[in-house]
Amino acid sequence: MHPLHLKELEAFFNHHQPPCISVYLPTHRCSPDNALDPICYKNLLRTVEMSLQRKFPAREVRPYMERLQAIAADAPFWIHRLDGLAVLASADRFGVFELQQPVKELAVVADSFHLKPLLRYLQSADRYQVLCLDRQRARLFEGNRYVLDEVDLSGLPVTRDEALGKETAQRFVTFTTYGKGGQQTAMFHGQGGHKDEVKSENERFFRVVDRVILDQHSRAVGVPLVLAALPEHQGLFREVSANPNLVPTGIPKNPEALSVAQLREEAWTAVAPRVEERMNKMIEDYRIAHSRWMGEDSVAEVAKAAVAGRVGGLLLEADRILPGRLDRTTGEFKPAELIDPETDDVLDDLGELVLRSHGTVLVVPKERMPSTTGVAAIYRY
Repeated sequence: MHPLHLKELEAFFNHHQPPCISVYLPTHRCSPDNALDPICYKNLLRTVEMSLQRKFPAREVRPYMERLQAIAADAPFWIHRLDGLAVLASADRFGVFELQQPVKELAVVADSFHLKPLLRYLQSADRYQVLCLDRQRARLFEGNRYVLDEVDLSGLPVTRDEALGKETAQRFVTFTTYGKGGQQTAMFHGQGGHKDEVKSENERFFRVVDRVILDQHSRAVGVPLVLAALPEHQGLFREVSANPNLVPTGIPKNPEALSVAQLREEAWTAVAPRVEERMNKMIEDYRIAHSRWMGEDSVAEVAKAAVAGRVGGLLLEADRILPGRLDRTTGEFKPAELIDPETDDVLDDLGELVLRSHGTVLVVPKERMPSTTGVAAIYRY
C-alpha cells in the first residue's frame, strides 16, 4: 500500500476551476464482496453526471465522465482494494486514494473538493505505523485498531545489503572450518568475532533504516511509530534513532515470528494509551478555552474565525454534513442542497481553512464531540 499524507492532499486544497468532483465509497478486500464495488461506483457516477448536467452542457460534462468511467471499466483495479476509496477530479487535478477504513457512499460536485472523509482519515487518532526490524532487513506497516497493511518500501535501502553494501553484510554470514580431515567444524562469525564490531555494524544499519523511515514516511505521515524488534535491537535502535514519532513502548519480540494479526494486536496495545490521551487533551483544551471565551461551537462564528486565521484547533463531528456555500473572504455561509454543483459541506470547508492556517483538525465520533453543532473550535486569540 501507499500511505496517504497531508502534503499529498494539500494540492487539492488550492483553488481549482469548477467543477470539483469528489466520490467516496466503501470497498472490500476479498471475493465475492468486492464484485459489488464497481457497481456501487457506477451508481455514484450517475449522481455525479446528474449534478453536472444541472449546470454544464453535455460537451463539457463528457470529458469528466469518461475519465471517471475509465476506473469503472478497469477490472484488475477492483481486484485488490482496501476498505475505502476516494476519487477526486477537476479540470487540472485527478487523484485516487485508498483508505484502511470504510467511508460512506458519497458523490459531491462543488466549487471545491469535499475532503472531510480524507481529513478524517489523516487526522484519525488511531492511525499508526509499525517498524519491523532485525539485523538483516526492515519492513514497515501502517494501520489502525482494526487493520494493518504492509507499506511498499521498494527502492529504499532497508536490507543490510542495500544499506551497507553486500561485502560488509556478508562478513556476518561467512564461516571458517577448523580441524583436520573429516573432523572439520564450521564456525559462523563476523570479522574477528568481536561483539563490538557486530554492534557497530548493526548500529550503522539501524541508522540508515532510521533515516530512511523518518525522511520518506514519518515526517510526511506524522503518526506514532511502534518498533517491533528483539529486546537487544530495541535498545540499540532507540539509541541511534532521531525519529520523534517513535513511541516509548515497543513490541520486544522477533517480528518475523508474528502474524500480521498478532502484530496489529501488539501494536494497538502500545498505541492505544497515546491515542486516548491525544483525543482527551484536545477535548479538555476546548472545554477550558470555551470557559474562558476562547472556544466556540457556533458554526457561523467559527466560520468567521477560521477565515481570519484565528482557529488554532478544530474538532469536527465525523459523519455530520452541513450542506452550504461558504464565502471564504467573509466567513458567511448559506444553506443549500448538496446536489447543487456549487454546494459543499461547510464543515469540510472549515477543516480545510484551519489546516491552511497551520491549525490542528481532529475528526472525532459523535459520542466524543464536546458540542452538539458538529464543530468545536479553540481560538488562537
